[in-house]
Amino acid sequence: MKKLHTTLTLLVTLILVSCGKEDKNATTNTSPAINVTVNKIEDSSNHPFLSVSGKVQAVNSADLSTRMMGYVDNVLVNVGDKVQKGQLLVSINNSDLQAKRAQVTAGITEATAAFNNAQKDYNRFKNLFADHSASQKELDDITANYEMAKARLEAANQMKNEINAQFTYSNITAPFSGVITNKTVKKGDMANPGVPLISMESPGDFEVVAMVPETEISQIEKGTEVMVSIKAINETVKGTVSEVSTSAKLTGGQYFVKISLEKTKANILSGMFTTVQFPVEKKSNTMNMVLIPKDALVTNGQLSGIYTVSESHTAILRWLRLGRTFGNEVEVLSGLNTNETYIVSADGKLFNGAKVSIK
Repeated sequence: MKKLHTTLTLLVTLILVSCGKEDKNATTNTSPAINVTVNKIEDSSNHPFLSVSGKVQAVNSADLSTRMMGYVDNVLVNVGDKVQKGQLLVSINNSDLQAKRAQVTAGITEATAAFNNAQKDYNRFKNLFADHSASQKELDDITANYEMAKARLEAANQMKNEINAQFTYSNITAPFSGVITNKTVKKGDMANPGVPLISMESPGDFEVVAMVPETEISQIEKGTEVMVSIKAINETVKGTVSEVSTSAKLTGGQYFVKISLEKTKANILSGMFTTVQFPVEKKSNTMNMVLIPKDALVTNGQLSGIYTVSESHTAILRWLRLGRTFGNEVEVLSGLNTNETYIVSADGKLFNGAKVSIK
C-alpha cells in the first residue's frame, strides 16, 4: 500500500512539472515577434571588382545653430516639414538685444548731435582762419575735435550694425528650401552657441560616402563611373566619383571617396547603406575582409557582439573579435563570416531567443 502511495505521488509530481513546462513554452511561443532590419555580408571573393560599403547622404544639408545664448520662444517646424528658403524656423528670446539696441540708438543720437556741432565749429573756424581771424592752433584744436566727433559717430553706427547682426542669430531661418530632418529643441529650452537646433536637407539630390582600402585607392580616379547598390530598396543606381581623398590620417587607414548619384525616381533616403562597385581589380589581401557598421554592435564591458537570426527566426547574440576601425565600420576578425545575416536595427529590445520578424 505504501509503495502504491509513493508511485501515485511521483506520477502526480511528473504531471505537474509537465504542465508547468507546457505553460512556460506556451508563454514563450505567444510572445510577439520584434521587427528587425537585417544586413547580409556578401562574399566578395566571387566578384573580380572592388566592392566597398557606403552610406547615402544629401548633397545639400545643414545643422543650424545660433551664436547667442537664450531661451527658445518658439519652434515653428517639425521633423518632416517642407520649408522654403528664408522661412523662420526657431525664434530665441532677444529682450537683452532689444535693450542694447535702444542704448545704441540713444548713443547714435548723442553722437550725431556732437558731430553736427563740431562740424559747424570746424567750418566757422576754417573761415576765420582764412580771414586771419583765428590762429593755426585754434584751427588745429577745432579740427581734432571735429575728427573725434566724426569717429564717435562712426563707432556708434558700427555698433548698431553689430546689434542688427546679432538679431539674425535670434531668428533661425532656412538657408535653402528643403525638409526638416531633426529637431533637438522645444519651446522653453536654453539655446547654446554652436549646439545644433535644427537639421535640414534638400531632398532629391544625393551622394554616397565610401571608404576605400589603401591597397586600391591608387586605382580610384575622379570622374570614374561606378554602380551603387542600395540594399534597403533593392535598387542599383549609376554614380560618378566626385571626390577622392589623398590622406587617411583621420579615417583609420581607409580613404574617403564621394560618389554623386544620377537622378532617379527610386525612393532614396539619407542614411541608407550601399555597396559601391568600382571598375578596378581587387587585391587578394582584401577579398575576405568582413566589415559591419558600429551602430549594429552590442557591448558588454570589454566584449563586443552582434545579433544574428537563427533558422527558427530568433535572435542569437554572437560575440566577435574585432580588428581595425574604418570610419563608421569595424573589421570582424572572427565570429561572423561572409554570407551570414546580422541584425542592423530592431523595433524593440533584443535578447537571446527573442522571436524576430524580418522587415
